[in-house]
Amino acid sequence: MINSHYNWELDETTVSEDFLSLTKPYHMDRLTSQILWQRGIQTKAALAGFLNPTLEQLYDPFLLHDMKKAVTRILQAIEKNERILIYGDYDADGMTSSSVMKSALDELGAQVQVYLPNRFTDGYGPNLEVYKYFIENEQIDLIITVDNGVAGFEAIKYAQNAGVDVVVTDHHSMPEQLPPAYAIVHPEHPDSEYPFKYLAGVGVAFKVACALLEYIPTEMLDLVAIGTIADMVSLTDENRVLVTYGLKILAQTERVGLQELMRLAGCDFENINEETVGFMIAPRLNALGRLDDPNPAVTLLTGWDEDEGAAIAQMIEEKNTARKQITEQIFEKARTMVTDEPVQVLYHKDWHKGVLGIVAGRLLEELQKPVIMLALEDGILRGSARSTENFDIFKALNAHRSLFIAFGGHKQAAGMTLELENVPAIKKAMSDYIMTEKLDMTKKPILKLEQESRLKDLSLATIENLSKLAPFGMDHPKPRFLVENFEVTQSRSMGKDNAHLKLRIKQDSTTLDAIYFGHGPQQLEFNQSDTKLAVSLATNTWNGNTSLQLRIEDAKACGIELIDIRSQKINLPEHTVIFANNTLKNDIMKEVLILADAPTTSDGLSVLTKAIDMPELKLIYFKNEIAKAYYLTGFGTREQYAKLYQAIKKFPEFDVRYKLKSLADYLKIPELLLIKMIQVFQELDFVSITDGLMKVNKDAARREISESNIYQNLKKLVRLQELFALAPVKEIYHTLKKGEVKI
Repeated sequence: MINSHYNWELDETTVSEDFLSLTKPYHMDRLTSQILWQRGIQTKAALAGFLNPTLEQLYDPFLLHDMKKAVTRILQAIEKNERILIYGDYDADGMTSSSVMKSALDELGAQVQVYLPNRFTDGYGPNLEVYKYFIENEQIDLIITVDNGVAGFEAIKYAQNAGVDVVVTDHHSMPEQLPPAYAIVHPEHPDSEYPFKYLAGVGVAFKVACALLEYIPTEMLDLVAIGTIADMVSLTDENRVLVTYGLKILAQTERVGLQELMRLAGCDFENINEETVGFMIAPRLNALGRLDDPNPAVTLLTGWDEDEGAAIAQMIEEKNTARKQITEQIFEKARTMVTDEPVQVLYHKDWHKGVLGIVAGRLLEELQKPVIMLALEDGILRGSARSTENFDIFKALNAHRSLFIAFGGHKQAAGMTLELENVPAIKKAMSDYIMTEKLDMTKKPILKLEQESRLKDLSLATIENLSKLAPFGMDHPKPRFLVENFEVTQSRSMGKDNAHLKLRIKQDSTTLDAIYFGHGPQQLEFNQSDTKLAVSLATNTWNGNTSLQLRIEDAKACGIELIDIRSQKINLPEHTVIFANNTLKNDIMKEVLILADAPTTSDGLSVLTKAIDMPELKLIYFKNEIAKAYYLTGFGTREQYAKLYQAIKKFPEFDVRYKLKSLADYLKIPELLLIKMIQVFQELDFVSITDGLMKVNKDAARREISESNIYQNLKKLVRLQELFALAPVKEIYHTLKKGEVKI
């Protein structure tokens, strides 16, 4: 079925003429101006600040809580030649955060080393045993956390008690009890005066670097852009400034390892944008932390040895390939384990812990339910959760920390370690949260659409105008448009394993291609159903020619989907209502109806007519198999009946058991029809049949063939079969709905 994943909200506000005059100097078309207006950019100052972000828009780093205290302690450590440990995280944000902090401390001449925890042996955040090791064996004097720390109470308490100060720099959701760190630099700290709350971990690290160096180290902004985009934080306000500048630096980065990684990924250095990071760079960095030791990433991002950088980049590329394969295997297995429960807690002993967050995200998109994916080992479960907008999984589970060995995260994502025996309690905690908060778990997230668009109004010039609003990301998404009332002229699956869908759609005299990632198996549905599309705009370059291409973000069917599969062999979905042999089967699931064959009785027709009126019905497959195809033979002409009567009059007795085929061949009348014609003669008393011997009744009264009930029913059956075998499925559906067919 073509089910929308979102509830669409079409913005129907109209830009003011005064604002259009403000955008005119920027050579901006009306559509782009209207999008800015809809997104709250409505004054001359706001317009200038948005379209031309400058480093002067960055906030004073010392507005962050404990920044002065943190900087004083770090500078003191450098002056005293103390040994500093940067303790990061194993994802792209943690890797870039650590690299930024290391670069700043290296510039100041610090004695510094970096450690990124291994997700398999150390877990997320401060690890007590790791802290002990570095304090006891490496004689660390100061620990600086980046992209973690606020949830590391025990490890930080140990360090502070051991005389090792811990400076926390983090951006994750803050627990009720903060760790006893020397300083906590966090944009959401309750005592913070910082104007922008949504910095990524690398953003916080960069603000510390600015405060330490007493200038803005723009050469680090390529790393800031990678970490900020990868962590999917709000791409507004200060983050917009950081990413805008960072992407420009990234396009000409001098980091040899990063250059090689981008080359292996196939990045176009002439067109570096947020999608380059989101789809090409960040997944590769994350792949390293998902499958192996993440620490080489810091060498890749901060080192200058070309051979070493190339070797690490090649290794990361191989890890990314392996990550894709492992992810796909687990995803397919997890899909078979999904239940009807409002939250999904899935676990397996053979699952790789490193990719469970990706799989949880894919299942969330498909199911629109919170998903927890866990790997089981020795009675301990470790994994990740992803959640819908209306279900705050951090809030739901943070109140039950006693059920976890480790837990942390955000509103829509979390990581956790727990004992197997606590799974039922965690399921109950989430169910109780749904009831307590009175959450509607069937409610879909909102997808905002800028406006309804005609295909003729979209072009490469439209994309060029919209690019002035880039970079796009969280809270500032790529503009999406409603497209409806079009014809699908071509539908085909494409890509590896035919996973993706490519449509050719036509509206009036304009034809465009549209790509729907992950929906290749729905080629038939999109080819035959009337749909509405929510699309963004992209380009496709082939043989040196660049054209506009639509990227389908979501789709919904218009009314009930009617799918014609009369001449096709396809795998039909399970757990559906099936109409066969004049009865319904499996009528528990009522969203999908399969017409396996055409009705042959009035009772069967009545059953089918009621079935298509089921209010829950969303999709009908028309297989319409016909065992006895009378629509091909007809119901017999006057000439055929006369020819039959003349032939059988020549025989005093005719054995219909053994000579029927010979008679059919002689008369050139299909055997299927011939049987019916003989039954008509028998009903009208023209012949009698006893023990298979047919005799002509020479004294029979003269009667019209049309007086036979068998003949009349055969005519109705032929008309019905013609409808089910030959008519368009829409005609079949509407004829049944109107009750215009009888048997």
